[in-house]
Amino acid sequence: MEQLRTLKCFALDSLRLLLTGGRTYWLWVGFLLLLILVGASAYAGQLREGLIASHMRDQVSWGFYIGNFTFLVGVAAAAIMLIIPAYIYQWPPIKEIALLGELLAISALAMCLCFVLVDIGRLDRFWHIMPLVGRLNLPSSLLAWDVLALNGYLLLNWFIVTYLLYCGYMGRPYRKALVVPLLLLSIPMAVSIHTVTAFLYNGLAARPFWNSAILAPRFLASAFCSGPAILLVLLQILRKTTRFQVKDEAIFKIAELMAYTMGFNLFLTAAEVFKEFYSNTEHLVYIRYLFFGLRGHTTLVPFAWASQITGLVAFLLFLIPRTRTNWKTLNLGCLLIYASVYIEKGVGLIVPGFTPDTLGEIYEYRPSFTEISVAMGIFALGFLLFTLMLKVAVPIMLGEFGIKGKREL
Repeated sequence: MEQLRTLKCFALDSLRLLLTGGRTYWLWVGFLLLLILVGASAYAGQLREGLIASHMRDQVSWGFYIGNFTFLVGVAAAAIMLIIPAYIYQWPPIKEIALLGELLAISALAMCLCFVLVDIGRLDRFWHIMPLVGRLNLPSSLLAWDVLALNGYLLLNWFIVTYLLYCGYMGRPYRKALVVPLLLLSIPMAVSIHTVTAFLYNGLAARPFWNSAILAPRFLASAFCSGPAILLVLLQILRKTTRFQVKDEAIFKIAELMAYTMGFNLFLTAAEVFKEFYSNTEHLVYIRYLFFGLRGHTTLVPFAWASQITGLVAFLLFLIPRTRTNWKTLNLGCLLIYASVYIEKGVGLIVPGFTPDTLGEIYEYRPSFTEISVAMGIFALGFLLFTLMLKVAVPIMLGEFGIKGKREL
């Protein structure tokens, strides 16, 4: 009973904390709620009209929604870029901020599930992929494995974060025998969520553009660039807007790790391009459409080259110590990495896999206003969730919010 009472106090005190804040806090929350309303309105229109409200068609049946889903799975998986140095190598500067990586993973996973939901179309189909309710067709269905991996990783991160914050609120140390094994378990689970997502593409024999043995390593390499890029910007905002201190050495070490993963990502991309162009089979048509266009259809060409150029420039900025430790070039590199991977995981991955279709027809897909509005609402929902979690987590980490005073997480 005592445990339930303290949990209730933790929940109620956290709620009261969320309902207090200055003008900037409420303007930010109000702005996000406005975007969520715009997205919800667009989604209501999509439910009313059906997926015809999007620009997806029989030729291109996956589009903007699945592109964002794939990108955000990588962002969620990138939490291990903090877990490994923090809990395997026990490096204190990163250990102090490892919890923030878990918060980002939770927000990214919530957005992933929302993008899957809006891509399904009719809501009455959703129960088919619900564990213990629908028929997941295990072990043959890769989609079923993806559902289990994503939800399992989300629940694991949620439990770790909630337990750590609760212990901080109570002012008592967490049980290492419980937390450390779960954090170590999150490492292979993070790898699994992006690996299974890659296998979803890889296993479609009718889509040669995705039939590559290095697709999963490419997914992981790009994820370990884009996720930390977002986190580095958020950490800088956090220490400018709160009293929470993030050491420069932690930020610069993450940037150094990003340089290695970005270089590996570029290498894997180059290896794939070489294989396609040197073999010169009929399957070259898909990557040729992406980089050079096909029969006068060149919609994706500028995006494809922009992705490669921004990725290369970002790699050089992070590789050179002088630019990696300069705040202007560091932040520029983060933005370039985000742009590069976002394009690569979005239009650069999804659309060429369907174009041309199995009958040779070219349908040039562009996301509709409805798709953009819905996606904007989902991203706003993710940012709102991250903001609210930070609103509770930061005071606890600073020792300003709790029953028994300061406790370092």
